[in-house]
Amino acid sequence: MPRADIEEIRSFFAKLMAAASGSNDPRLERIFELVPREAFMGPGPWQIRAGQTYVETPSDNPAYLYQNVLVALDAERQINNGEPFLHARWLGLAAPQAGETVTHIGAGTGYYSAILSMLVLPEGAVMAYEIDERLAERARYNLKPFENVSLVGDSAVSTSLPPSDLIYVNAGIVEPPVNWLEALKPGGRLIVPLCQPQKAGVAMLITKRSGGFEAKPVMPVWFIPCIGASEIAANIGEPDMAKAWNIRSVHYTKLRAPDDTLVIEGKHIWFSSEAIER
Repeated sequence: MPRADIEEIRSFFAKLMAAASGSNDPRLERIFELVPREAFMGPGPWQIRAGQTYVETPSDNPAYLYQNVLVALDAERQINNGEPFLHARWLGLAAPQAGETVTHIGAGTGYYSAILSMLVLPEGAVMAYEIDERLAERARYNLKPFENVSLVGDSAVSTSLPPSDLIYVNAGIVEPPVNWLEALKPGGRLIVPLCQPQKAGVAMLITKRSGGFEAKPVMPVWFIPCIGASEIAANIGEPDMAKAWNIRSVHYTKLRAPDDTLVIEGKHIWFSSEAIER
């Protein structure tokens, strides 16, 4: 039998991504089929993460990229293009819609920024932040065909974010910066990995409701630290991420002091086991 060509391989990968998303949005499969992963990975052969090391692909055949694998963007610093099935699930949970404004924090070289940009067409926009200068330059080049994406080569922690329907974070934090929560529109979603540096954690889906910030733990995760948002507060101590599965809401400390529903305390916010009224 003839071997599958790259279009067939990419098409099957797109089916897998749609299934992994847990969503019935038919756009997901089509968009993952349309956006070529190899266009964002740099020239091959590529370094594929395997356990605690990397293995080089035998050639620059892009078929090697259409698996559920981490592909190194900077192997020395263990910076990778994220695991496809994880992102498929996040996209299914966060459900970007046409016309929405998305803020993508930790854009890397832009692959998932491109996917997000397609999901918010027409009239939607993506503001992609990448603090690493080399990655930001690559992302800026890679995203040129995607006219509704703006690339910001700066920290998203220390600046005001645009009013957002979705904030999609690809770097580990110990608590969401206040400016991220303040940027959420009514009904806006923040999907973020809550984890300490070099440790596994929990992905949280935080939604701005009329009664406050609803929080839902969704899956175990590991991400590289988010510079400026991954430092543990000396006066509070190391958070117990195993307890994060009990989180149901997020509160500003200045508006409500931690009480007996406290799960994890941050410098400016705290996580509660108490559900909020919608």
